Amino acid sequence: QVQLVESGGRLVQAGGSLRLSCAASGRTFSTYAVGWFRQSPGKEREFVTALDSSGGSTYYTDSMKGRFTISRDNAKDTVYLQMNSLKPEDTAVYYCAAHLRLYMVVTGTPDYWGQGTQVTVSS
Repeated sequence: QVQLVESGGRLVQAGGSLRLSCAASGRTFSTYAVGWFRQSPGKEREFVTALDSSGGSTYYTDSMKGRFTISRDNAKDTVYLQMNSLKPEDTAVYYCAAHLRLYMVVTGTPDYWGQGTQVTVSS
C-alpha cells in the first residue's frame, strides 16, 4: 500500500516557477514508478510526466517538455515536479500517482493517487 500527499501548489504569476512535492508512505516506494497528472476545470485529467523507479527513464507530454522536470529522492520517499516558465493554461489541480510498472503510470492507470494540489497561474 502506498499513500501519496502532494504539496507546494499556490498562486504564481505567469513566467514564474514552482516546485511541487509528493511525499509517499510505504516501505517499498523506491520500487514504484511515479508520475504527475493535472486536471483543469471542465477538462479531463491529463498526463504530465512519469519517472521509473530508478530515476533513469522519463516521459513527458510534448507541451511540457523543456519546462517541467520530474525527479525523485528515494531516500526521502519524495517525488518532485519542477515547473518553469509557467503559463495561465498550466492552471490545474496537480496529482501525483504511482504504480510498480512505468507503463501503467504513462497510460494513466496507476494504482495509487494523491489528493491533488492546486496550481493557479495568473496572467
